[in-house]
Amino acid sequence: MAKLIKGILGPIRGKLGPVVGSSWKGIAYLREHNKTKTVKTHRTAAQLANEQKFKFVQQWLVPFHPYLTVGFLKLAIRKTEINAAFSANFQIFTGVYPSIAIDYSRFIISKGDLPELKHPVIALAAPDTIEISWQQNTLYTASFDDQLMLVLYSPELKITDGFIGGVKRSALHYSFQFDQQLIGKELEVYLSITSTDRKRIADSVYMGRVLP
Repeated sequence: MAKLIKGILGPIRGKLGPVVGSSWKGIAYLREHNKTKTVKTHRTAAQLANEQKFKFVQQWLVPFHPYLTVGFLKLAIRKTEINAAFSANFQIFTGVYPSIAIDYSRFIISKGDLPELKHPVIALAAPDTIEISWQQNTLYTASFDDQLMLVLYSPELKITDGFIGGVKRSALHYSFQFDQQLIGKELEVYLSITSTDRKRIADSVYMGRVLP
């Protein structure tokens, strides 16, 4: 596939002889019309293992998609938010499929330049309730109405729960009642904060593993 950066007539759309012109994420490109593969290539064991790892990571990220689309919005330049998140997190997965290890402490749900929550603390206040508290941030770039993003992940069930927005930076405390399915499960917890218009976001913080 060839990218069409500029042309004397501008980007091409539609079929033109043996090629088809289109665009994606602002990138103009040309592709061969009705291209079919006639020769199967032999892939090495290393190539197959890498392909399996790619598929594993893509599938593992699925429960996080609602949060990653906000957390990586600013980095989705000529790519999707999920692709940006994939690139930022691929290195936390080690080993060969199916024995792939995950370093949860290095997982990133958001990346940006907004000031983080100041000294956040979490605790399991009840079997189905996470309690979050933090201190006031006095940096001028931190707005009182910036909004929290919380993500809880169960490695056992491979599902997430949490929220984006609805809790302001100025609140300094919040209790979140999570999905009943997660009661009694070990949970990996991540926090971030975003501006009300979602144009700015902070680097996410791994809050550790909460035990039932």
